[in-house]
Amino acid sequence: MDHLAAVLAMLGEPRRAHEDSAAAWERLEADCDVELPDDFKRIVEAYAPVEVNRHLVLLHPSEDLGMWIGKTNEAFQGTAWDEDVACPGFEETGPQFGGRMGLVPLATTDRGDYVFAARNEKACGWRMLTCDGDEQDFYEYRMGFAEWLHGWLTGGDMVGPDSAVFYPGPLRLERWARTAGEPSLVWEGTAR
Repeated sequence: MDHLAAVLAMLGEPRRAHEDSAAAWERLEADCDVELPDDFKRIVEAYAPVEVNRHLVLLHPSEDLGMWIGKTNEAFQGTAWDEDVACPGFEETGPQFGGRMGLVPLATTDRGDYVFAARNEKACGWRMLTCDGDEQDFYEYRMGFAEWLHGWLTGGDMVGPDSAVFYPGPLRLERWARTAGEPSLVWEGTAR
């Protein structure tokens, strides 16, 4: 299955907020010292900044994504981790954040869930790790961002056991107003 195509179909017609953001991606990746997953960049480029179904937030590098990644890395680096924290791939060191081999935050939800990408050393590509910001443990999904997002959008447990959030019908997408007096933009994706 082509998960990227399936996600783009569910999200509907792209609503690009920024026409030419190649330089913003280059700056962000240089600041993060990592090339972000291509499927993540394609989805963000087509729709972000956007909140999907009033839960999942995707930011854009031309606006707040870089600042949010930096603040999220700082917050998680400053966490006092339990000795027995479950973080697949980081068993010996405990969770590591940022850079080429650390966890890179990609998205968050209004429930306090975080979605991170980490390089998959055994295979070419990425894996997703998620956590509830109130818990210590991370859950691994050996897949790219588009496959993870497809699972989340279709009601899968994608942030650990019993974490599914599913609303029937088309997806609801909202882009918040960027200036005072500007209305939010709300639209629907296609039927799932």
